[in-house]
Amino acid sequence: MPSAVRPRLPLADRLRPHRLDQIVGNPRARAELRAWAESWASDRPPAQRAAVLAGPAGTGKTSAALALAEELGWTLVEMNASDARNETAVEQIAGRASITHTLADAGRGKRPPHALILLDEADSLTGRLTETPRPKPESFSLRDFLRGRYSTVESLNNAYGLKPGSKPTPFEDWDAVPRSPGTGAWARLPPARRDIEEWRNAGRAPDLSDRGGMGAISRLVRATRQPLVLTVNDESVLTRYSPVFRTGVRRVRFYPIRDAELRARLVEVVRDEGLRVVPGAFDAITRRARGDLRAALNDLDVIAALPPEEVQLAVLGARDPSADLAELAGEVLSVPRFYRSVEVQERIDAPPDDLLPWIEENLPHFAPDAIRRDQGFGALAVAARFLDRARRARVWSLWSYASEVMTGGVSLALRDRPGPAAHDIAFPRFLGEMGRSRGQRALRDGIAAKAGVRFHLSRRKARESVIPFLESLLIASRRREPAELRRTAGSIVRELALTAEEVGYLLGVEPGNREVASLLAPEESSDDTGRTSAPEPPRAEGRGPGQRHLSDFGG
Repeated sequence: MPSAVRPRLPLADRLRPHRLDQIVGNPRARAELRAWAESWASDRPPAQRAAVLAGPAGTGKTSAALALAEELGWTLVEMNASDARNETAVEQIAGRASITHTLADAGRGKRPPHALILLDEADSLTGRLTETPRPKPESFSLRDFLRGRYSTVESLNNAYGLKPGSKPTPFEDWDAVPRSPGTGAWARLPPARRDIEEWRNAGRAPDLSDRGGMGAISRLVRATRQPLVLTVNDESVLTRYSPVFRTGVRRVRFYPIRDAELRARLVEVVRDEGLRVVPGAFDAITRRARGDLRAALNDLDVIAALPPEEVQLAVLGARDPSADLAELAGEVLSVPRFYRSVEVQERIDAPPDDLLPWIEENLPHFAPDAIRRDQGFGALAVAARFLDRARRARVWSLWSYASEVMTGGVSLALRDRPGPAAHDIAFPRFLGEMGRSRGQRALRDGIAAKAGVRFHLSRRKARESVIPFLESLLIASRRREPAELRRTAGSIVRELALTAEEVGYLLGVEPGNREVASLLAPEESSDDTGRTSAPEPPRAEGRGPGQRHLSDFGG
């Protein structure tokens, strides 16, 4: 008889990383997660006992947690969205692991490893602040359970092997049988243990809800003695529930993977797995994924089963999503018709939030006069209010109201009867500016994070105070006079470990500029005449009054 063929796992599961440095993208998030894990090296739990990994789907949050546990040799206790995550489940599974020093046998003389508790998709819990767990059903006593099973005490004693003169002693009558197991020696007998387990489960339907789960998790964050990781798509769900999720956790942000990194990973997977795809498949998958590595691997898995021909691109779909949004926005602004959220999602494969900026941008061009324009923006404001409430309260049924108001409500406010399109649909300027400035904002945030760690400031304060100072200092150092100012600027750049891109951002020049290279070069650098000058020996004295080096502050 032929052996059973094991099913082939999807690429996203087969290629799951085993170390943090194998995670694609988000180097800052990986470094922050590793630093948090290292804070558990001592015997006492750190101040921030939990880490919240926040970011869109497919950016590596769960994979990073699993890779961290595997790399450090930690035992993993995982609860995902398919498990019951009510108060009882959290306390029994995660709570038990949090107060246990280890879930695995440790060698004698060695410090046992930690147990990493992973609560995946924690923001999907529907717990409210005042919500209490479902009351436990009333259960009958152990005595009644055994009486119904054995009828007589003699039958019970025979089943448990209890005889006169033996230990434990037999029961004299049913009143001698306890209502609960307690710590009696008879309860440790194998037949008794089986009866006790059946009694505990008898008549109790499993509670698969998540009632009380959020409260149990917030208490777990404060009291856990083992590292706790929560992954969320929207961290505001947790921060609105309890202040402990704002100040008592290490918040690590994961961002969509850059297209260049995503494409390079796809090329690597195709080479290592021996897959065959058409040349344009990499770009098509990258555009379709929008920074989601798991979605990209799933698309690659689908087309790899097809011959390397144009059919692969046909399966992926080469249409630009913005074309669908533009077409639907033109229909909305031209024809007074109501679209429900299901219709919107079927047309554009996106939530109603993505359609609102397109209508907002083009509404003024389709309004025949100022009065209709004002009425159109009034209806759009109502739709935006519904969308905001849907996001904050996670009541997605409000999408239907928002969709109808932003489509039929806006179009009816603009005209009383259908009419031809009066203007071409334009791409929203807000989205265009955000896309163009995404790289600049990433560089700014990276500098703020490094400066914040060095100067013990939040990222917001570092953006407001440190970055303007660094810009002024580096720009002033370009004049090369005095030389001490140029040396100070270079020392600060090297001490903050700024990259060429970050220095170019502060100077307003390209990363390959000579000014950037001179600031990143070590102190042994060429002067203006081309001669190599050795660094001056350190001097305890000799600095001008009030002059201090960045390293004087320690940290």
